[in-house]
Amino acid sequence: MKQLKKPGFIISALVVTVAILAALIPQLFSQGDPLESVAEPLLSPSFDHWFGTDAVGRDLYTRVVYGARESLLGALIAVSVGLVGGTLIGLLAGSLRGVVDAVLMRLVDVLLSIPSLLLALSVIILLGFGTVNAAIAVGVTSVATFARLTRSRVLAVAAYDFVEAAYGSGGSKINVLCKHILPNSLTPVFALAALQFGSAILQLSMLGFLGYGAPPPTPEWGLLISDARDYIASSWWLTVLPGLVIVSVVVATNYLSQVLQKEAK
Repeated sequence: MKQLKKPGFIISALVVTVAILAALIPQLFSQGDPLESVAEPLLSPSFDHWFGTDAVGRDLYTRVVYGARESLLGALIAVSVGLVGGTLIGLLAGSLRGVVDAVLMRLVDVLLSIPSLLLALSVIILLGFGTVNAAIAVGVTSVATFARLTRSRVLAVAAYDFVEAAYGSGGSKINVLCKHILPNSLTPVFALAALQFGSAILQLSMLGFLGYGAPPPTPEWGLLISDARDYIASSWWLTVLPGLVIVSVVVATNYLSQVLQKEAK
């Protein structure tokens, strides 16, 4: 509990809470329209426009606030895809073993051998562009990691005495798997999911920057930086301020997940 009272944890929790609220209720932080031109282009940060304005006069702060929905929702989809797909593969491999285990783990090895960016781009090319498709692509890149962790935990828990006692008392394989093995295997998997959330935000921003995520003029964080790269020499705030927001949310998310993982132990 000492970790939960440290300033780092409190600040990180505050950053993540603000990001979630911005994604759910952006009107709490900005009353403007993220797609509307409200002032002269490329105005520097001021009291009227906290993050300045972009190349067509839209308020950058408003676009960053509304961009939280795209980025955080995409990260949630990505983590869900990786968690569900990887847990299912790991559970099947660890419980059935034999040929099924060998085949599934070779599939996992293949996924791990492909660079994550290349794998994500391949999936996007198959599915098409867009926030949801980019999120699915990012989720696919994490399936192998979740599968390996789940399999190792299933094999470890299956060797515990209480599992053998459950079998000895007449429990079926499915019953023991669902009531004893799976619940005791998921704690580190959920900890990994929390850690992957920050990584998913970063990967989605990278795909958005490369033009494989949400289409313009969607206020997605990676796309905001991509649109501003031509003005980096004269209007630094267009790239620096959204970049700081991304870094802050990712670092805060990773810190929270590490603290919660330590507390779980």
